[in-house]
Amino acid sequence: MVRKFYEETSADRSARVAKQIGYQDPRKMHNLLIIGSGLIGREHIRVASLLGAGRIHGIYDTNQQSIDLAEAELQKFSNEKVVRYTSLHNACTDQAVDVILICTPNYTHHQILSEAVKSGKPIFVEKPMATSLKDGAEILQLSDSYSKFIQVGMQYRYKAQYVDAFHEVKSLNSLGSVKTISMSEYRPPFLDKVEQWNKFNEYSGGTLVEKCCHYFDLINLMAEAPPRDVFACGGRAVNFLNFEYKGRKSDIDDHGFVIINYCNGIRANFTLNMFANEFYEELVVTGEKGRLVASEKASTDKNRQTKASIMVEVKGHQYYEGTEIGYPANIEKSGHHGATFFEHEALIDQLQQKEVDAASPKQGLMAMLVASAAQRSILENKVISIAEHAKRNGIEAILHQ
Repeated sequence: MVRKFYEETSADRSARVAKQIGYQDPRKMHNLLIIGSGLIGREHIRVASLLGAGRIHGIYDTNQQSIDLAEAELQKFSNEKVVRYTSLHNACTDQAVDVILICTPNYTHHQILSEAVKSGKPIFVEKPMATSLKDGAEILQLSDSYSKFIQVGMQYRYKAQYVDAFHEVKSLNSLGSVKTISMSEYRPPFLDKVEQWNKFNEYSGGTLVEKCCHYFDLINLMAEAPPRDVFACGGRAVNFLNFEYKGRKSDIDDHGFVIINYCNGIRANFTLNMFANEFYEELVVTGEKGRLVASEKASTDKNRQTKASIMVEVKGHQYYEGTEIGYPANIEKSGHHGATFFEHEALIDQLQQKEVDAASPKQGLMAMLVASAAQRSILENKVISIAEHAKRNGIEAILHQ
């Protein structure tokens, strides 16, 4: 039976990792190939090096400066030489590689994965796994017939506050029957990336797909039912209003409000604001017994400590007044407040043929389906039926799988 990601609390994870159980054995080292060595690629280098169960064997990127930065990052942890490939084909077909990690810009994921599957190797692909539902559906179809696993980079489910929130709701049934789910993110604007691809809908898939698929994944998992319909409003208020790159004007949204109705009666909403000064996330789940609030406050200022907490407003609960949670400092600092570290742990577990509850292509596509329906709702200013939206994009079969 697959062990759910929330069966361990964040404290359980921290205690287990501190003992390094099963994760420093040289006989279990795996050779990792990083395709795409930008910000997220370098984060994967850090967490892989910290976990110690895999070595970075090779890097492929069409941008030589990115490869140089990645090598410099790797040298902080290892003196081993890394292979710099001259072509994607050579990288994927290297017999020494055990697993391929696709960390390139969103719009390249489908094309690169289509090449990577020819290798027959296990694959990890960053979120969102594609920028269109058509490409996402093709990846899901590939995964269904693929002899090895394809894991999608939905690392937010491993953040301490969400691990503990799901543990309370799903493992302990602390709230009883869930009725409403609310998520929000307040943060600064998109960061600079290679050729500014994240400033354009065509290359990113749109803000709600690019940035928010993590949150829709969490909401879908919490609801445990197919989404029925979506209504959203949003647009461009502050960020990149006059931004141009190579003569092209940015068209990316910087805020939005999304309402989701699920087939089991659960109602959910999501709020995004990308012109705040600090980072703040919150999940609020309300059930028949009370309310749970899981939050995280972070900053670009390294002198300000990240704070994550959980509060369970259920009569007699030990966390009624709230408690701070988190992972060991070295794990927190490795990337996404420790979430990417535990995502890598799941990847290594899969390589070792363990039953793992890691994000699947189907879950990745379902998060994209909600996000793209919300993007369409903003444009058309109307409620979008998920069944109609899926049919319109030729992926209605996913709702019946």
